[in-house]
Order: sequence, then C-alpha cells, then structure tokens
Amino acid sequence: MPHSTSAPRLGDLERVVMEHLWEASTAGGVSFGGATVREVHDRFEGEREIAYTTVMTVLDRLAKKALVTRERDGRAWRYFPADTREALTARTMLRTLDDMDVTDRRAALLHFLDGATTDELADIKSALAQIEARAGSDSGSTVSTVSTGSTVSTARRTMIRRR
Repeated sequence: MPHSTSAPRLGDLERVVMEHLWEASTAGGVSFGGATVREVHDRFEGEREIAYTTVMTVLDRLAKKALVTRERDGRAWRYFPADTREALTARTMLRTLDDMDVTDRRAALLHFLDGATTDELADIKSALAQIEARAGSDSGSTVSTVSTGSTVSTARRTMIRRR
C-alpha cells in the first residue's frame, strides 16, 4: 500500500497553533506580518497552561513539516502558514485516498457521501462542476470517469497538492 508524506497529519497542539496562524493571517489579510512564538503563546492565555518552549518546539516541528514558513525578525522568527486550511484539508483527504486500494477508495467515498447532508452534496456537485469546467478549458489536465470511479491526471493531482 503506498504511503504519501505530502500531507502530514497534525497533532492536537499543532492543530491549535495552525488555527491561530490561519485566523491571524485571515484577519491581517495581505498585511499579515506573521506571528512570533510569543504572540502564539499569548493566544493560549486563559485557555490552557502551556510553556513558551512547548509553543516554540511545536512551531519548529511545523516548519520542519513544511506546514509553516518562517522569517527572521531580529532574534525571533515570524511564522506564516505555508498554505490555507482548505488546501491542507484537501492534501490530507488525497493522502488518505492514495493510501487505499482502488476498491476501498470507492467504498470510502460512497460511505462519505452517504453521510453527507443535502447542502454538503450540493457543495460537492458544485465543486465537481467547477473541476469539469476547468478540465474542459485546460488541455494539459484531464478528468475521466472509469469503471472504478473518477480518476484525476497526475498533473492535476500535483497541482491540487501544491495549493
């Protein structure tokens, strides 16, 4: 069974730190100047007791996993999310599907869709329509349906993983 390392899974504390960075970057928009370890640590005040060095270690590990980027700011580092929450979610879903056999993938997708609400199914249909429209205008990537379900060209998968 293939094992992809393109979308590392997040631990609980890593997820909370990433949520803070995503929220801060969204609130700051294009002027977001990153967050220091101190700023991330201060975010935990009143929520949970956590050591400054623990936050520093978590951010360092996230940088090693390429989930955050960092820039020097004097003696400190400023951390930025490497990608959006949605892009990481997509990479994680693709990794999970890549780790399964073809028949398991289809069954997993069917179970996922069986549990979806009407609104979620409408979102999925809309997203599929966008992908099909993009595929029709993009001659370098193809989307085709085969007896085992939908397959996406390697070029398209690579593009999705990089977003």
